[in-house]
This record gives sequence, structure tokens and C-alpha cells, in this order.
Amino acid sequence: MLTLGFFYLLRPGEYAHTNNPESAPFRLQDIHLMVGCRRLYHYTCPVHELHAATFACLEFTTQKNGVRGELIGLGRSGTSAFCPVTSIVNRVIHLRQHRASPDTPIYSYFNNRWCAVTSTILTTFLRTSTSVLGPSLGLSPSDISVRSLRSSGAMALLCGKVDTDRIRLLGRWRSDEMLRYLHVQAFPVVAAIASTMLQHGNFTLIPNNPHPHQGGYRGL
Repeated sequence: MLTLGFFYLLRPGEYAHTNNPESAPFRLQDIHLMVGCRRLYHYTCPVHELHAATFACLEFTTQKNGVRGELIGLGRSGTSAFCPVTSIVNRVIHLRQHRASPDTPIYSYFNNRWCAVTSTILTTFLRTSTSVLGPSLGLSPSDISVRSLRSSGAMALLCGKVDTDRIRLLGRWRSDEMLRYLHVQAFPVVAAIASTMLQHGNFTLIPNNPHPHQGGYRGL
């Protein structure tokens, strides 16, 4: 669920159980898997075909800021350990094994009974990791919550020089609200700014047309 929140720039209520009554999680029926251009019927296709999926989409139904019927999709990341396609395939396999209905939220898991991955659980995992890895990065556990995944994903795209229009499309931001999620102090974003300014700071201005009384051409 952490992987999906990061790669798809999701809000917590879209991939984790929250106490917010307005939350609208994605469900098993909202998943679309493809192998190349061929769509899989993920309810019944063989497991080996699920593992062969190259593209995974989530379909918006009642999610906030989503257009009903619109899909957001991603290909494989290049590593199975942290990949949106692999994560969705694993979700489908688990839900299928326990005969989940199509309207089962994707955050559900079966452990003698149906349980839910909550935003609190995910925040606890993130803060535990931050307590170990964070000090070297200048972070403390209190700096991190499950809501950090959305901004972290957006920052990863910005640092990768993905243009802001594409980031806005993936995150369904309809205004410059996205800018609140981006951190100007991120090293890859600002490291080359000074040298860029120096290299491209030598410019001339386009001259204005001279006034007729100051010489130059006269208008007709």
C-alpha cells in the first residue's frame, strides 16, 4: 500500500482505511492490468499471466478530484521490490485467493477474517523506518506520516525533470495547489541553479520601436 501511495500520488483514503467518511478507496473492480496492449481479466486469468502484467491502472469512480471512468496507469519501475505493477498484482492475487468480492477495497487483507490496512498502520511503519534511516537525512519520525507519500512521489518526479503539467495530471491537481507539495530545498532541484543562471545570464533585450519624434522610421 505504501508503494501504491507513492507511485500513484494517492491520498491516504484512496489506498488505506481512514476515519474520514468522505474517503473513497479503490476497489478490486477498479484495477486494470495489461500485458502490452492486451487487457487481462484479472478475476479469472492464470496467475502466471498476472505476473506477466506490464501495466497497471486504477479507475476513478467516486474518488476526490477524479473524473469518473478515468484511468491512471503506470508501467513497471524496473525493480520488483518497489514497483506499482508488482504491488497491484500481489494485491489481486491475495484478494482472489480469499474470494474477495469485486467491491472489496484494495487495502483489505485476510487473516482468519477480513482486516484493513489503516493510515495509522502505514504511518507507524514509515516512522519506524525514519527512526533508523532519518537522522542521516536530517529527518525525525515526527516529520513523516502517510500523507508524506504524495509529496514524496511528486518531488521524485520533479527531481527527475518531469514537467509540472505531467505531475499535475498524475496527481489530479487542478490548480497550483500542487506547489504546496514541492520542496524548493530539494538538492537535485536547486543544485545546478546558480551555474545555470551564470551560463544563461548573458542576454540582450529586444529593443522597443523608437518614438517617431526620436528618429528612426515613421509610421504611415
